[in-house]
Amino acid sequence: MPNDAPSASPGKPVTRRAALARAGLAVAGLATAGLVSGCVGGGGGAQLPSASFVSLQEGPGEDYIIGPLDELTIFVWRNPELGAQVQVRPDGRITTPLITDMPAVGKTPSMLAEDIKLQLSQFIQEPIVSVIVNRFSGTYSQQVRVVGATEKPASLSYRANMTLLDAMIAVGGLSEFAAGNRARLVRFDKQTGKQKEYGLRINDLLRKGDTRANVMLMPGDVIIIPESAF
Repeated sequence: MPNDAPSASPGKPVTRRAALARAGLAVAGLATAGLVSGCVGGGGGAQLPSASFVSLQEGPGEDYIIGPLDELTIFVWRNPELGAQVQVRPDGRITTPLITDMPAVGKTPSMLAEDIKLQLSQFIQEPIVSVIVNRFSGTYSQQVRVVGATEKPASLSYRANMTLLDAMIAVGGLSEFAAGNRARLVRFDKQTGKQKEYGLRINDLLRKGDTRANVMLMPGDVIIIPESAF
């Protein structure tokens, strides 16, 4: 039976059908290679600088911002009856003796203390007020959210000097079919007012112990971990 796509031999021209067949094979090979590299390769986007497992210089983070469901102790010196232990309501307000529906969300503890002091000044002279945060929830802008192919997707309260390793320990690591090296970190840039995406290599960090894959996290970061295609 004659061959529809004969191979070229020296000195003989290649038929049009044979050329098309060869071109089709080449395109199929490139598509397959692209699929495999997409499943195995690292995450796209810019890369963040590596972070050490233990910070060389521990220091305070940004001022804590009170969020909904935070539990607070309001202390008024020499006037304990005006203090209270309260939980910030979902609408972001609190109520204490003599003060009703004061906004608390979005303020630092010292800012809230000053606002309470101003209100109490109508009733007592020169009140001294302190606000203590007993249980933290924080605003979304001060949480680190880990979603996708992980054992326990969660919103984590940000801690000073928090790293990618800390976040992955908190959520129980990667799931069985996670494509950790294609994970992305989404971060809001306050200077430009835009979101930026960075590639992460979580597989290399957790399963190969590559310390260079550990990066520093910031409040408001979102870590997205996709699943492998196969």
